[in-house]
Amino acid sequence: MNRKIALITGGSRGLGKNTAEHLARHNVDVILTYHSRHEEAEAVVAELQASGVQAQSLQLDIGDASTFADFATQVQHVLKQHWQRDTFDFLINNAGIGITAPFAETTEAQFDQLMNIHLKGTFFLTQALLNLLADGGRIVNLSSGLTRFALPGYSAYAAMKGAVEVLTRYLAKELGPRGIAVNTLAPGAIETDFGGGVVRDNEEINHFIASQTALGRVGLPDDIGGAIATLLSDDNHWMTAQRLEVSGGMFL
Repeated sequence: MNRKIALITGGSRGLGKNTAEHLARHNVDVILTYHSRHEEAEAVVAELQASGVQAQSLQLDIGDASTFADFATQVQHVLKQHWQRDTFDFLINNAGIGITAPFAETTEAQFDQLMNIHLKGTFFLTQALLNLLADGGRIVNLSSGLTRFALPGYSAYAAMKGAVEVLTRYLAKELGPRGIAVNTLAPGAIETDFGGGVVRDNEEINHFIASQTALGRVGLPDDIGGAIATLLSDDNHWMTAQRLEVSGGMFL
């Protein structure tokens, strides 16, 4: 029986890379995307292949929807060339950026950039890949704890993620007849280079977040990659249209 194949956007670093590593431990093959760091992506591919799974990388600008049709064609080619398949099983819409600005100072350009990457990108990339996603497959859309609690400076970012959570429910409804489950996973604050690495590198912020978290620390990439791998396991095939927050209990 063929192993499952996951397509992870932004899979060359951060949470995407960690998710790829966790899925590989569950014998899931991986297609990961990167924006500009080809060598970094190929290093992840080599690491995954050394662990015993198949892996490939493809360039993708998630903020440019005009490229998605060509990207889908590339995915189709890679599937046939390396897996002798026409479909993949899991789509993890992970790629994103962080822009922090007070509401009164957020520019239209910043708003548009966040929208193009987080909302428009997720919407139209998923649409472009629908014919390549296997019936009975899964979609995981990454959101944020910031849709539940509010911190100054994240109004635009959180608004996009809130829209992704609504989109998740609609996708679950419309793709349900194909047996495709769609869920949102919402990380809390995680120690990565996201947003300039502020949570990881600013000791004062790190300590503050830990003090406001039920489990007493800031999240680590393994907390999220492991959760996504668990969500995509066969044991969760009946779960769909849900928002799952993985934050260690921030701001309860």
